[in-house]
Amino acid sequence: MRQIDRLPFVFAIVLFLLAWLLGFPMRAQSAPLADVECTLIEDAVSGEMLYRDGVCDQRFSPASTFKVPLALIGYDAGILNDEHTPSRDYRPEFNAVKRDRKTVDPTIWERDSVLWYSREITSRLGSKRFAGYVSRFDYGNMDVSGSAGKNDGLTHSWVNSSLEISPVEQTAFLRRILAGKMPVSARAHEMTRAIIPTFQADGWAVQGKTGSTRLGDGGTDKRSLGWFVGWAEKDGRRIVFARLVVDEKRTDMPKGLATRAGFLNDLPGLIK
Repeated sequence: MRQIDRLPFVFAIVLFLLAWLLGFPMRAQSAPLADVECTLIEDAVSGEMLYRDGVCDQRFSPASTFKVPLALIGYDAGILNDEHTPSRDYRPEFNAVKRDRKTVDPTIWERDSVLWYSREITSRLGSKRFAGYVSRFDYGNMDVSGSAGKNDGLTHSWVNSSLEISPVEQTAFLRRILAGKMPVSARAHEMTRAIIPTFQADGWAVQGKTGSTRLGDGGTDKRSLGWFVGWAEKDGRRIVFARLVVDEKRTDMPKGLATRAGFLNDLPGLIK
């Protein structure tokens, strides 16, 4: 290499060493965002923490766990009537995934996490009324504005968009539902509790809602999340819980379903 060709290379090395010695920030490759996991269990009446593991105070999209507050809203607003009314038929303009192209009622909506049925509820509410309910519920960051510049708060705000909630906030919200202390009618409380899916875990009668979504918008965040939140009873004891998993791992099923399976398996060993 000729002497003149070495100059840019030597100059770059000198600059690098000088920046390192002086503590200047250096550009580096973007590191993968950290995995987040939380399991939180509380006494439903007293709020006493019975089990906590992981990062439980960081907010993420509620995804389909938002169907719990949305059920309260739907029943209180008179859009939903009972467990099976209204029953609505699928329409092609909903552009839903194949499994959701069917007739749906409130019970099926919660059980199968049918997004187009959620959007039917919010569209009937309108933006102002919808935002008012979420604000009165003090639900997470209460931001239902949607994606910036897209005017999609009524249809997308709770799915990897503006609305976010932490596991700690999820369990506090669930305790208020069980206590009948949400700012909605007694019947809205009753009907919401009735349509949340039910499971069994070694003597525990569990009611809960899953949530799954991919994070990011095609940028550096490659993670997906899975939620399972709800309440459980055994021998006269009632608890509320939230499990959250955020990572890049692929699963054979939606991450919310995998998160639910893991929690139901773990629950008997977590609470004695």
